[in-house]
Amino acid sequence: MKKPGGLVLTRPVFVYAFVILSGLLHCAFTRAEQFVSKTDVAESEGWIQLFNGKDLTGWVPKIRYHELGDNFGNTFRVEDGILTVGYEAYDEFNETFGHLFYEKPFSHYRLRVEYRFVGEQCKGGPGWALRNSGLMLHGEDPKTMSKDQDFPASIEVQLLGGNGKDNRTNANLCTPGTNVVINEKLIQAHCTQSKSDTYHGPQWVTVEVEVLGDQVIRHIIDGEVVLEYDKPQIDPRDEHAKSLVGDDGSLLLSGGTISLQSESHPVHFRKVELLPLDKETK
Repeated sequence: MKKPGGLVLTRPVFVYAFVILSGLLHCAFTRAEQFVSKTDVAESEGWIQLFNGKDLTGWVPKIRYHELGDNFGNTFRVEDGILTVGYEAYDEFNETFGHLFYEKPFSHYRLRVEYRFVGEQCKGGPGWALRNSGLMLHGEDPKTMSKDQDFPASIEVQLLGGNGKDNRTNANLCTPGTNVVINEKLIQAHCTQSKSDTYHGPQWVTVEVEVLGDQVIRHIIDGEVVLEYDKPQIDPRDEHAKSLVGDDGSLLLSGGTISLQSESHPVHFRKVELLPLDKETK
């Protein structure tokens, strides 16, 4: 076979080149298929992408000292496909805690989030908020929050990053305006530690939460349940939370809003997805 310009390609060389080219194309298509298959699997299993990777459609901010919907300082935004929490516009943090609420409430579901801590904590942020964020579940409607309210009444899956040297468990439980039951004992302490490993540095971490209405809630990292409790409920000692009790008088929380926290340390979320579960799930 002769190529224009006089270069002669013998059959063995041509076949060899064809094989190499075929192999490269196969690898490219295989990688594409793997990417597509992961997306297809998620969709076929019924996962809902709460974060679309493009903008904050479906989400509304409530930042302390500001009205609902006022995204003060562009705290919550999407950059390069990442849901970013940042504080470049803040002179100091001044306890300006914020929450980004999803527009719909949920009851029985599995929530999966991929996140990482980046950069330096905002000036004036409290010491305990270093590399600290959270997933607020079974939360109140943000419309019921006052302008200066710091946290919604909710069940918090606390996201913590290590400081590079000390042990610091992740996916702990905090309970602003709420209580839970562990081993048939009412837990009124504000925070309860999990049994997770420590996650130092800016690594991506995947946290899952299985939420079964007013029954069981499980915190999961790397496929392991690191904390489990049941009967999430309003804390009647908290006057604001107590005002949210329904007409039936029950303190139990069977569902509510989902929100992502801003607590003074920059954080990235690259995936926020939810799998609805049957109410008969145990």
